[in-house]
Amino acid sequence: MFQRSEIEKLESRMKEKRNFIQVIAGPRQAGKTTLVGQLLERLNIPSHYVSADSAGPQGALWIEKHWEAARRMLISEGAREIILVIDEIQKLENWSEMVKKLWDEDTWTRTPLKLIISGSSRLLLQEGLTESLGGRFEMTLMGHWTLKEMQEAFGWSPEQYVWYGGYPGSAVIVDDEMRWKRYLADSIVETTISRDILMLTRVDKPALLRRLFETGVRYSGMELSYNKILGQLQDAGNTTTLSHYLTLLGSAGLLSGIEKYSGSFARQRASSPKFVVHNTALMSSADIESFSSIREQPDRWGRYVESAVGAHLLDGSMKGHYRLFYWRKGNREVDFVLARGEKIMAMEVKTGRIRGRSGLDDFRKEYPHASVMLVGDKGIPWQKFLRTDTAGII
Repeated sequence: MFQRSEIEKLESRMKEKRNFIQVIAGPRQAGKTTLVGQLLERLNIPSHYVSADSAGPQGALWIEKHWEAARRMLISEGAREIILVIDEIQKLENWSEMVKKLWDEDTWTRTPLKLIISGSSRLLLQEGLTESLGGRFEMTLMGHWTLKEMQEAFGWSPEQYVWYGGYPGSAVIVDDEMRWKRYLADSIVETTISRDILMLTRVDKPALLRRLFETGVRYSGMELSYNKILGQLQDAGNTTTLSHYLTLLGSAGLLSGIEKYSGSFARQRASSPKFVVHNTALMSSADIESFSSIREQPDRWGRYVESAVGAHLLDGSMKGHYRLFYWRKGNREVDFVLARGEKIMAMEVKTGRIRGRSGLDDFRKEYPHASVMLVGDKGIPWQKFLRTDTAGII
C-alpha cells in the first residue's frame, strides 16, 4: 500500500523517548487514519486506537476512560511503552484540558505512554493546543495528495490530476464521472461543511457560508472584494463575517483567500482576497461540463491549471514554507507572490488563456530584490512544477 512521506518523520519521532504529543492535522481524505495504521505496524509497539466519532456525549471523560485503558494495557502486557491514538479529538468539548491533565500526570509518574492525536479541523485543533498544551506538542500537517503521489499510487497523468484532484478515495470511480461528482459533493464537500465546520463552530449564517464556498469555487484564481462577494451572495452579512467564514473554509482544506502583497501588513489585511481552492476537484465536481469538454476549451482549461498551481502553492504555505500572496497595481497583476524572511518571489502562470496584462516588470521595479518564476508557456512546464517540492521553491 502507498505510504505518504510524513510517515518517515513520525516513525523517527515515535522511536525517541517520550518527549512530545504528536499532532496530525489535515483535511478529509488526506490519509491521516491510514498513515497512523501504517505507522503502528512499522513500530511494533503495543497501542490503543480510538476515534472521537464514537465518543457520544461523554466529552472529555471519554478521553480519561481510554487513557486509563491504555495505562492498564501497559501493565498487563508488561510492555516497555504504549501508544495511545485519539482520532478526530477536536470533536470533544474541553479535550485539551483533559489531555494536559493526563499527560502531565504521566510525565510526573514517568509512565511511558506516548500520545498521537489527529483531526480534520486544523483551526479547532490549534485553538485547543495553544490554550492548554503549549510546549507539549509537535504538529505534522498533511495536505491534499500531490500530483507526484497520485501518479505513484494510481498512475494518473498530470491532466487527470488537474481535473480529478488529490482525493485518493475517489480514484476508483473516476471512470464514471457523474458518480464521481456526486461522491465529491456528498462525501467530501457536504460532510466537511456539516461535520467539520457547522457542528463544531458557531456559524450564525450557515447558508451564507455555503454560498461563499460555492462562489469561491466558481471564482477560484480571481480577486474579488468582500463587498462584491456580498453582492454576489445577496446576503445582509458583513465583511468581517465573510472573512471569518473564509478562514473556517480554509482550515477545513476547502477554500482560502490569499491577500494582496504590499510592504504594509495593515494594507495586506485590508485587501480584497483572491480565492484559491485547496483541491481542484472541488471546482470540477461542481462543473456541469465534462473533463473531455473542458480540455477542448483553452481558456477554461487554463483556469483549472492555474488553480492547480495555486493549490500546490497553498499547500506549501499552510506547511510554513513561505507566505503566499498575489499582487495588483492598476490593470497589471502578478498571479502569486511568495515571501520568506527577506526573500520575495513573483510567479506568473501562463497557460494560453486570455487574461490581464502581466505585472512582473512593474513588480520588479517596485521590489528590485525579488526573483521571478514563470510556470507554463516559456517557463517551467506546469506538469513539472506540480511535482516540485514546495519546501524548495524559494
